[in-house]
Amino acid sequence: MATLMCFHAHPDDEAIATAGLIMSASAAGHRVILVVATTGELGLDPHDGLDDGESLADRRRSETLRSAEILGVHRTEFLGYHDSGMNGDHRNDDPASFWQADIDEAAARLATLVSDETVDVLTIYDDHGGYDHPDHIQVHRVGTRFAQMAGIDEAYWATMNRDEIARQLAMVAELYEEEPPEVDTETFGMAETELTHAVDLGTFIDRKRAAMRAHASQIRDDSFFLSMRDEVFARAFGTEWFHRPGSQPGKEPIPITITFSS
Repeated sequence: MATLMCFHAHPDDEAIATAGLIMSASAAGHRVILVVATTGELGLDPHDGLDDGESLADRRRSETLRSAEILGVHRTEFLGYHDSGMNGDHRNDDPASFWQADIDEAAARLATLVSDETVDVLTIYDDHGGYDHPDHIQVHRVGTRFAQMAGIDEAYWATMNRDEIARQLAMVAELYEEEPPEVDTETFGMAETELTHAVDLGTFIDRKRAAMRAHASQIRDDSFFLSMRDEVFARAFGTEWFHRPGSQPGKEPIPITITFSS
């Protein structure tokens, strides 16, 4: 049995980016740890409001635990930093924010948090956080340093297939006879030629959506994620893409299942 640790920036990132990998690993008998850097306290206010004495951080922490249960996570932890907000937000400068954390200190905090575990496989984000989100970039930096400190050889960057997204947008635009929105080729995900691994969700696709739905304060029924038809959702989110530094990308974007040492 191996141990997979998925390190994410905010509640709901685990459901969006690595749900398939988590479920696949858990179903195969491996141990799965989820660590979330912040509690996402700068997110949207819930439609149903907050209970007396409840903060948004409290609500999002509870939602994460529900999502983790759906996905088969064995242990869920929060690293304790404040949400930094989107790129350019004045709260990026908050000394308590994850974006302002010292890399070595944050990596040491992470190492202490899971000091009783032997992590075999680690997921973080790509080096620009998928879309230049400060907390996602910081997960990459802190996670990379943690992997060095812990001697973890199998570290994967969770990312998005930029080219596949562009194809899907073009397909939708053709269907509705309108110009597709442009995808920023410099900051959004990674090109297919850089991708080394992928996880095909297969029959896990419904549970991925259920895990997203568990984050009801942020991913609402009328959201992009939940309002699309099942077959469209499966096409858009049925494959999770990864880059493993040091691995040779394939000539074609063929899904390659991430394997775990026993």
